[in-house]
Amino acid sequence: MTNLKEDKCMIAYYSRAGNNYVSGKIVNLPVGNTKVVADMIREITGGDVFSIDPVQSYPKDYSATTNVAKKELNENARPELSSHVENMESYNVIFLGYPNWWGTMPMPVFTFLDKYDFSGKIIVPFCTHEGSGLGHSEKDIAKLCPKATLLKGLDIHGSRVSAAKKDVTNWLSKIGMTE
Repeated sequence: MTNLKEDKCMIAYYSRAGNNYVSGKIVNLPVGNTKVVADMIREITGGDVFSIDPVQSYPKDYSATTNVAKKELNENARPELSSHVENMESYNVIFLGYPNWWGTMPMPVFTFLDKYDFSGKIIVPFCTHEGSGLGHSEKDIAKLCPKATLLKGLDIHGSRVSAAKKDVTNWLSKIGMTE
């Protein structure tokens, strides 16, 4: 496989801090699980980081957030984002991170994928979850970005993110992002 480390990469992710479901209970996370993994990838690859943030924040309460997320999914919503990548054309590899919500990505990630032309780019998904892995998110990415190359994604159980650096490093090595 080609060494992708020479390509300019971005780690774009959506993460939710605060009230979250972890190991069967609701806990308060000072940093969202997906951000923890995104920071590991940044540390290893040296890539630039972009946080995918909706203009309208989700409710603080976990159950209320899941209700909003389900409604957005059912409506195929595209929540407006609070910021945009100014130089997307300069990136060849996009690491795309998100928690698994209702079997796929949160709808702000769909908005992100709709906003830019990913033709000829490499998209590398990574996902945090509480038991459902990547769900059908890889199929959704392939459908939204048919002219991009989609590499095998990594899913990490939310309760394990703090101990996942070895898994992240091994995955990056397998896909050609490390020496």
